[in-house]
Amino acid sequence: MGQIKNNLKPQDIVILLKIIALGNKDWFHHTLAEELGISQSEVSQSLNRSKYAGLIDDARKKVNRIAFNEFIIHGISYAFPQHPGPIVRGVLTAHSAEPLNKIINASEKYVWPYARGNDRGQAIEPLYNTVVQAVLKDNILYELLAMVDALRVGRAREKEIAKKELEKRILNAQ
Repeated sequence: MGQIKNNLKPQDIVILLKIIALGNKDWFHHTLAEELGISQSEVSQSLNRSKYAGLIDDARKKVNRIAFNEFIIHGISYAFPQHPGPIVRGVLTAHSAEPLNKIINASEKYVWPYARGNDRGQAIEPLYNTVVQAVLKDNILYELLAMVDALRVGRAREKEIAKKELEKRILNAQ
């Protein structure tokens, strides 16, 4: 019964990617909360779930990059699947965004719905509702989340390219 509250939620992935995007910079719960538009209590609960899942160390400060990479590469599309929706205005994601759009030339575009977005494409629901505001302030986080979306919605070729690019960034980032 108690284990149900330990199941990962989509915002856990966003928070772990943000920690990776920060590299060696110091961070605190309140700074993560502010930068991601997530409450401090939700950040704390998220880090507890990630610790329980073995995706962050016991001090809840360092991402277990090998385990996290494994989960992203093999599990994200099953745990948090997504199917493209209607054409909307938004912010580019998946293979439509950098860095994948430099490698993959595709006719369809995918976007996170955002009224002030500059692009139009098929709607992809972001992992968390504050993602768009967060990525507009953090390009590294933007690229990581866009590549995760490529795993969630892409075809085999896009997924393969996204896996390689993500793995480089997750495992080799400082």
